[in-house]
Amino acid sequence: MSTPQAIRGTQDIFGAEAEAFAHVVETFERVRKLYRFRRIEMPVFEKTEVFSRSIGETTDVVSKEMYSFEDRGGESLTLRPEFTAGIARAYLTNGWQQHAPLKVATHGPLFRYERPQKGRYRQFHQLDAEIIGAPEPQADVELLVLADQLLKELGIADGVTLMLNTLGDGASREAWRLALIDYFRAVQGQLSEDSQERLERNPLRILDSKDPRDKAFVADAPKIDDFLSGEAQDFFGAVTSGLDAAGVTWTRAPSLVRGLDYYRHTAFEFVTDRLGAQGTVLGGGRYDGLVESLGGPPTPAVGWAAGIERLAMLVGEVPTQQDVEIALVPRGDLAEALALEVFYILRRAGVGAELAYRGSPKNRFEKAKKAMIPRLLDVGSSDGEIGVLLIRDINVAETSPEPVRKRIKDALSQHFVITDPNPEFPRSIHLVRRK
Repeated sequence: MSTPQAIRGTQDIFGAEAEAFAHVVETFERVRKLYRFRRIEMPVFEKTEVFSRSIGETTDVVSKEMYSFEDRGGESLTLRPEFTAGIARAYLTNGWQQHAPLKVATHGPLFRYERPQKGRYRQFHQLDAEIIGAPEPQADVELLVLADQLLKELGIADGVTLMLNTLGDGASREAWRLALIDYFRAVQGQLSEDSQERLERNPLRILDSKDPRDKAFVADAPKIDDFLSGEAQDFFGAVTSGLDAAGVTWTRAPSLVRGLDYYRHTAFEFVTDRLGAQGTVLGGGRYDGLVESLGGPPTPAVGWAAGIERLAMLVGEVPTQQDVEIALVPRGDLAEALALEVFYILRRAGVGAELAYRGSPKNRFEKAKKAMIPRLLDVGSSDGEIGVLLIRDINVAETSPEPVRKRIKDALSQHFVITDPNPEFPRSIHLVRRK
């Protein structure tokens, strides 16, 4: 019988990659707390209509990429391909309107059936941050500053550029859309097959096409700036001036779009050339029409998502934070039981400790040294009632600093009487079991 293989487009994360992944998540959690975004947890699957109504029946995500299935009750369910639609659904069904403007953040796995490539998987993971119920441009600024600080604290901001555009308000966007249809109709036969199909229903998508046949015409296509209302101009001006005040560098990208009708005003991507063709590491925009598309009242909202895998690839190898401070090495059979007891006492007291399962004292010492554990605790016992612990520094320059010795003594004093050390071994700790 052959060994089962991982499903194509999934990954088993281990070692340095897992540490980088965890570092991204931990940094995100720390930064979102600074900005007072509430943590939420969302279901991994929703009713299919949540995504088909919000993302759009004609989009590639819905028509080609969703993992949908019928459950035993005959209901069509879908593994979430993105976070925003589910969050909008939860906003309506859980009465979260009472908290508006609601600032929320989450992270976890998402699922899309697409061609796997570098940094893109069929099960992938994202960070997500949203502000729902805030029509002010300051909400857009706060989200962008949050994203900028996240990238800086991850140490990957160099070489990452914030690309920024406006899609205008509803009237501005519609006037632009009609102008794009007229423009591209004149060259329809020279466009790619995908763009010819999108021309009537979603011409904005042609602007971000990667096909060379389309790029030849994009440069001269009508620009949104020619159709912006005064209100839309003021909104975008408030966003850019807010970013300037916060010290966030941005670049105008007039061809950056969001194809779905409910997107308004700000659209943005943080991009890099360090990941090959898949250069976007974080992207989002304002989606004032989404909640309404799910049956709710008109509700302003803005948000972004970032791929954890891509961020982890940029982070690279993370310096391992040494959580284990002490490795225990028992000397002799009697010391085995004492070492095990000391081991669990130290861990419960918050002292990182490691105890190799087997091997001679020499082998255990070598394992601790190879694992870069800073200190060794030699454990000796004469009769099970008296123990001697000797702290030895093996991967640090200092000689058993007193704070480390004190933490060990304080933890063990709840269970043993600490006696005076042997003058010849001032770094030792003598234990007598309490009666």
